[in-house]
Amino acid sequence: MSPPVSATQTQTGEPLWRHFVMAGLIAALLTPLVFFQPFTLIEAKLFDILSIIAPPRPHASNVEVVAIDEPSFSEIGQRWPWSRELHARLAENLRAAGAKVIAFDVIFSEPSTEEADQRFAAALGPDVVLASDDVLTKLDHGIQITRVNPIDPFLDAGAVPGLASVAPDGDVYLRRMPTQPDGFAAEILRLAGEPALSPPEGALIQYFGPAHTYPTASYYQALDPETFLQPGRFKDKIVLVGLSLKAATSADAGAPDTFPTAYTLITGELTSGVEVQATILDNLRNGLFVTPVPRLAVLALLTAAALGAAALSIRGVTWRTGFAALFMVVLLFTGAWLALRFGRIWAPPALPAAAALAVFGARFGLDYARERQLRHAVSEAFSRYLSPDLVAELARDPGALRLGGERRNLSILFCDVRGFTSLSEKLKDQPERLTTLINRLLDPLSEAVLAEGGTIDKYMGDCVMAFWNAPLPSPDHPRRAVRAALRMMDAVSGLNSVLRQEEGDDAPQFSVGVGINTGDCVVGNVGSRWRYDYSVLGDAVNLASRLESLSKEYNVSLILGPATAEAVREDHVLIELDRIAVRGRATESAIFTVLAPASQREDPALAELARLHAEALERYRKGQRKEALALVVRCRSLAPPLAGYYRTLMRKIGEMPG
Repeated sequence: MSPPVSATQTQTGEPLWRHFVMAGLIAALLTPLVFFQPFTLIEAKLFDILSIIAPPRPHASNVEVVAIDEPSFSEIGQRWPWSRELHARLAENLRAAGAKVIAFDVIFSEPSTEEADQRFAAALGPDVVLASDDVLTKLDHGIQITRVNPIDPFLDAGAVPGLASVAPDGDVYLRRMPTQPDGFAAEILRLAGEPALSPPEGALIQYFGPAHTYPTASYYQALDPETFLQPGRFKDKIVLVGLSLKAATSADAGAPDTFPTAYTLITGELTSGVEVQATILDNLRNGLFVTPVPRLAVLALLTAAALGAAALSIRGVTWRTGFAALFMVVLLFTGAWLALRFGRIWAPPALPAAAALAVFGARFGLDYARERQLRHAVSEAFSRYLSPDLVAELARDPGALRLGGERRNLSILFCDVRGFTSLSEKLKDQPERLTTLINRLLDPLSEAVLAEGGTIDKYMGDCVMAFWNAPLPSPDHPRRAVRAALRMMDAVSGLNSVLRQEEGDDAPQFSVGVGINTGDCVVGNVGSRWRYDYSVLGDAVNLASRLESLSKEYNVSLILGPATAEAVREDHVLIELDRIAVRGRATESAIFTVLAPASQREDPALAELARLHAEALERYRKGQRKEALALVVRCRSLAPPLAGYYRTLMRKIGEMPG
């Protein structure tokens, strides 16, 4: 179970204030983007996407579009610009069809023929809006704005000019509401007797659909509505007339009056300027335009998102944190859409989401770096005690290492070099040679432990202490410990052979005594605040050390405690050496040694030895000296490698009273 998080610390032990300072620093680094104009294009694209998700609809829009389109060019058969007599006929026919307001999204700023202009002026009146434009000219001392109005005869006839200028964003998408009080759509609403709300500077257009969302009739159809259109099509309607072409009207006329809008992202189509004006009109009439929040509000959202992400990642980055990050990003975007859809407010979520993800990412990076540092520390700390495979496994899962002490069932091994004191005395004038020899011995002994997945606890001069089943679990730890002991004996024999080859008959010959015991211990960091080691404590450790000492007394290389012997009985042929008093127990405990591998259990000589040995110990414990000695003599002849042990046993029998 993880330790509880302090009110002033993160899960990793880092002071809480540092965690939130990191979030604040990330927010500060992202702050310049709030005021960085090119970044607003990213926010604008997000607005396009969110604004077309279930957009609001204007209430009973009474707007009709008369499109100057390709079919009309085909039917009318004139090159652009068309004769103003044609526009006069259109205005008269629309008025006769009941149109409430007629608005031409065409700029008549230059005179044509006198007759055509007079004819068009006669058809105009106070129910007609004609488009005007603002032309920006860059001068050395600034920018000059020139208003281009329809020619005076048209205005004198009662027509009203309306500024039709629009300002696309840097990506050429049209999003900004015109804010001039004499705008084209505003003048149309004024003539229609309908109120028009005044949008704030920077207000955004809410589009209601892709191109041709508004009811549209071709110009040639509107010239003769009784023939081509259903009756009453234009009655009490606001009619907007304008270009709706996919190509330029002539080779030198440039691009037609079309714009990319929010729906261009999904349809790939442009929307005609006249339909954009119809959209602006419904935005003004129904108050559906969108007001962006101030940049300072975006900054506040950014900071709040960074601090919120910091609060959600206090416990470090886990799979739950991934869901928290996803939830927070979804919440920001959902909140932005809800504010847009129902509050007509645009609070761009890009930077707040980026700040949240940056905090989560930074937390992940710090945790990853701390994890790597911990793995390196674990590898460094245990590389001297564990096999490389175990070190790698522990580095992959440092959580398997529970520092501070825990209770576990372990197998503990003590291995001591026999005759080391006399060898040290012999080589007292050659300390370098003594060090070289002991290192050459400890190296294969350590390798035997590591090969069986053991942990080397410490070296105590010529003694090696090792244990199994910590820090990583090892279910067959008694078997591994015994196999390591047998490997040690083989390694000593191999080293003795090498030394004889190198130095001849005078070469030192090593032997070892090993004691192994299995039992519950406390394992963890043991020491002081200045120095500590990963080690084990407990009576099972003391008994293992005692068994190693008894191996010298009983003249055998290996002694196993009772729990170890019971665990490996199926793998090896064991014989009981004796029974000894164990601290904390009322009865004596048997100690054992390995006689042979289990594969030799059916060998007749071995079976006979096991039977005679058991009977000899029984006679010995019953005080039958003569019978016990006879049996021991027979056992010694069957097992020459245990001759030393049987001599010790004969001495013990001889010392028995009467």
